Amino acid sequence: MPQCEMCGADEASLTTTKVEGAELELCSSCTDFGTEVRDESTGSGGSKYSTSSSTGKSSGSSSGSSGGSSGSSGSSGGSTRPRDMFDDMDEIATDYDDQIRNARESRDLSQEELADQLNEKASLIRKLERGDTLPTDEVQRKLESALDISLVEGESVDDADWDSGDAGTMTLGDVVKRKD
Repeated sequence: MPQCEMCGADEASLTTTKVEGAELELCSSCTDFGTEVRDESTGSGGSKYSTSSSTGKSSGSSSGSSGGSSGSSGSSGGSTRPRDMFDDMDEIATDYDDQIRNARESRDLSQEELADQLNEKASLIRKLERGDTLPTDEVQRKLESALDISLVEGESVDDADWDSGDAGTMTLGDVVKRKD
């Protein structure tokens, strides 16, 4: 019998639910913590998942839709699931400070010269190279353009382990420590 990935309860059927950017197989009690995701049986091009947040509308027949945000969600491609803040987030590389310093030094630029080129303060460049602060999106774009580097981290080995599809017997309850 499958287990809920959040509470560990044994349930006959689990529902795929998106919680904080992660898709989990949850029992009926835990599905309230996220947005239900269901597998589309028709291969209509865009995303392989759609949510049921628009009151259970399936791809063809809709008995009384209560106002979805997209009027035509058929063959035009595009996902019907609501956008979430994790969709557009890029992870900054863990060694961003070394990348900035090495790229600046390879171009024989001082911190002050780079700051002038980016129209930023030299103290910001010093903080970035020490790893004291993360670059804002705007500063990140300026640095990537000026130094011809990428500060975005790709998928790591740890991320690939999560995507293996083998849930095993581990649940969130095994990982999280409760403060009772």
